[in-house]
Amino acid sequence: MFSPRQLGVTLTDKMAQFAVYSQHAKRIELCLFDADGREQALAMQRGEDAVHRIDVPSIHPGQRYGYRAHGTYDPDRGLWFDPSKLLVDPYARELDGPFRHDQRLSQYGVETADLVPKAIVTRDQPARVGKPLLPPGGFIYEVAVKPFTMLHPDVPEVERGTVAALAHPSVIAHLKRIGVDAIELMPITAWIDERHLPALGLTNGWGYNPIALMALDPRICPGGMTELRETVAALHAAGIGVILDLVFNHSGESDRYGATLSMRGLDNLTYYRHARDNPGQLINDTGTGNTIACDHPVVRQLILDTLRHFVLSAGVDGFRFDLAPILGRTADGFDPNAETLTAMLGDEVLKDRVLIAEPWDIGPGGYQLGNFPQPFLEWNDRARDDIRRYWRGDNWMTGALATRLAGSSDVFRNGHTRSVNFLAAHDGFTLIDLVSHQHKHNEANGEENRDGHGENFSWNNGVEGETQDPAILEHRRRDVAALLSTLFATRGHVMLTMGDEAGRSQRGNNNAYAQDNEITWLDWSTIDESLVEHTAALSAMRKRFSVFSETSFFTGEGDVEWLNAAGQPMQVGDWENASNPVLGMMLSTSDRTTDQATHLAVLINRSHEPFAFALPGEGWTDVVTGEAWQGMLPPRSVRFCFPA
Repeated sequence: MFSPRQLGVTLTDKMAQFAVYSQHAKRIELCLFDADGREQALAMQRGEDAVHRIDVPSIHPGQRYGYRAHGTYDPDRGLWFDPSKLLVDPYARELDGPFRHDQRLSQYGVETADLVPKAIVTRDQPARVGKPLLPPGGFIYEVAVKPFTMLHPDVPEVERGTVAALAHPSVIAHLKRIGVDAIELMPITAWIDERHLPALGLTNGWGYNPIALMALDPRICPGGMTELRETVAALHAAGIGVILDLVFNHSGESDRYGATLSMRGLDNLTYYRHARDNPGQLINDTGTGNTIACDHPVVRQLILDTLRHFVLSAGVDGFRFDLAPILGRTADGFDPNAETLTAMLGDEVLKDRVLIAEPWDIGPGGYQLGNFPQPFLEWNDRARDDIRRYWRGDNWMTGALATRLAGSSDVFRNGHTRSVNFLAAHDGFTLIDLVSHQHKHNEANGEENRDGHGENFSWNNGVEGETQDPAILEHRRRDVAALLSTLFATRGHVMLTMGDEAGRSQRGNNNAYAQDNEITWLDWSTIDESLVEHTAALSAMRKRFSVFSETSFFTGEGDVEWLNAAGQPMQVGDWENASNPVLGMMLSTSDRTTDQATHLAVLINRSHEPFAFALPGEGWTDVVTGEAWQGMLPPRSVRFCFPA
């Protein structure tokens, strides 16, 4: 039986121990490569714990290596052993190049050493690990590294599109300007293109197709762990946390017809989930062709070791988990008390880190919003959809909006919210596209617009897509401003995806994973300064008033009052008015600029006409504009007012 021990490469002054797990391989060879690419194969010794080990003298950092696994090749029985396939160590810390798809990776008996990146022996360097930099109710900013920095005029060309670019003073200045508390980096670990993309002339630009879970992709982070560690330190010095988006739910080895690159070739039956009565049938709870068996002790150890590695060697503040129910899946379905989730929460290195779940997959019982154990935060797609539907003009949405503003007490239990409220993320429309397109336009993806979500709760303000009509452009800008204001008024954490504060468009593509080009790259020369300034003001307002850093649910006993346009408490008829266009939320709060108790009125008008809204007493001031409140809500607007 496997028991947790050191896997990967353990380096000493005199030698290195290489250790890799395989329950079903007959034997495994360690393959060492010299500077000219010549290979030396060394037989490893299998232990009773199914870990294959070998001690090799005179191994130093920089040594390139891989594995070859010998055994039965019978995919119908879940056995994929093929010694012609060079395999990447699941514990590889660094690679000598990126992965690239080739049909030879899927062909039995065909040599792949010239195709597969070699792992590089490294010596871990410690990072400074401090308290995570994400306060309650904090502002998370989702970043795709290459698209965010590729066109930044101040970043040196050699750094554009890399993790190092995030530490550039101009980039940090933008993050500080809009009040970001933590950036959430879309995957930066080594990935491979889906096999259908090369024929279309496309490449995966998102990174959600991993192979080596610990190794940073050389295209995004060519300086390896040193580059990440130094970038994290620079962001920390500016008061900005770093959250890594990690993919433990599937790998880029894909389905039965996919590549053999690492875990499949080492021990397919261990690393992936299979049908109970058919070991040759891969379970596909992820929609990608395979599902990693996170409940297996070996996989659990790999996940925990990966998380510890990024904390101890880079100093990151936390993690976001793609399709997170997979982490809690057993043979019987999702279990919030599954051993892998419990082990994360109890680990000495990990227990204080920020942990964020994308709480759905496509397997049975895959929608688990609200069901992750504390202190997991969760992406709240119900907040996303209800806010979108409210501003689209759908009927019966006033009560739903109020629930989302208040932290979604219908979703989260135990008296407080764990919601990460968002309007858009990487997989979907950008905010400006949300108000410019009723329909997705994914033709550039080469799938005849079949991919991507069909229902986006979007609208186009009268014209589909691009237009030069100044009135329509202004209507769209106004709608984005109202959406942003609503998001920043919610209880819980808030998240923006990069460029949504600046009007970034993807030309209506709501599944732009394969557009590693100008469709997804942020054009810094065309950013909408008025929206950036609006976002900055909203973020400052959120930090100013203490109510937005509180996570307990409202009691209705002096902490919140819902108002109608007359400034009176909402009545049953107000809530039941199907097309009610206005809503007021009066919050009790402290003003951190004065350290005094006060009230903050959040006033919402989704109609296309001005709407009178009465506030009690006199002398109210608009927080964002600094202007005196005149009692009239502009069309399609949100206003924040406090008694001056």
